[in-house]
Amino acid sequence: MAYPLNIAHRGARSLAPENTMAAARQALAVGADMWELDVSVTADGQLILMHDDSLVRTTDARQRFPDRAPWTVTMFSLAEIKQLDAGSFFVETDPFGTIAAGTIAAPTQASLRGEPVPTLAEALVYTRDHHWRVNVEIKKTPPPLESFPVVKQVIELIKSLNMAEQVLLSSFEHRYLQTAKALNAQIATAALIEQPVTDPLTLLQQLQCQAYHPHYKLTDSTQIKALRQVGFEVNVWTVNRPEDMAYFTQAGVSGLITDFPQALPLSW
Repeated sequence: MAYPLNIAHRGARSLAPENTMAAARQALAVGADMWELDVSVTADGQLILMHDDSLVRTTDARQRFPDRAPWTVTMFSLAEIKQLDAGSFFVETDPFGTIAAGTIAAPTQASLRGEPVPTLAEALVYTRDHHWRVNVEIKKTPPPLESFPVVKQVIELIKSLNMAEQVLLSSFEHRYLQTAKALNAQIATAALIEQPVTDPLTLLQQLQCQAYHPHYKLTDSTQIKALRQVGFEVNVWTVNRPEDMAYFTQAGVSGLITDFPQALPLSW
């Protein structure tokens, strides 16, 4: 069967640091049909790519700004965040063992050092210009910007770039998805799931979502087939083991959210 969609989770983050343009370039290079990114907000209200509430794990914020603990992303301006190195942690920690395995050549490793934190606009423009697709996950905004209209800003940016058809909007914060639909009924949305859901069909109908994004341990072939039969996409995260890739492909998922898009064959 032709495989209809595979999503590279945070870009190809086993090949490059997550939520960076380097990860996007790698995901595109290995043939991922889509990439995923996480949206957060700076102190001055700018949309950037960042998974954690804190900058510590994936940047050198602790070293560059030693007096700014706990280094929460919402406490730093965009100008400050643009000073950070979001690539060296990947080379130094080798989170997926791909460096130790010899998958990433020394020159490539060197090029990742100093990789900047992208803005959402930069990421979307790259996606648009490469005629690609992106899964934009909106994170819950940490203090002190809990009331920041992050969904509105994301929707307006997507509209300004004329990219609605290239974007799938997802979130664990399901109220964000409802806000998105109220702002733009045409935007495709996906409900991220990290806890068991008794009736996913009703949930998707209530949220007016087009896709269901469960953790791979929270779904099975029966549920996947039932949702697919009534027109919903099912994209399962995070599927990194070959045996799980095979299982969910046979189950008929729309897509696999994975850190290893390079391990997915381009056809099945």
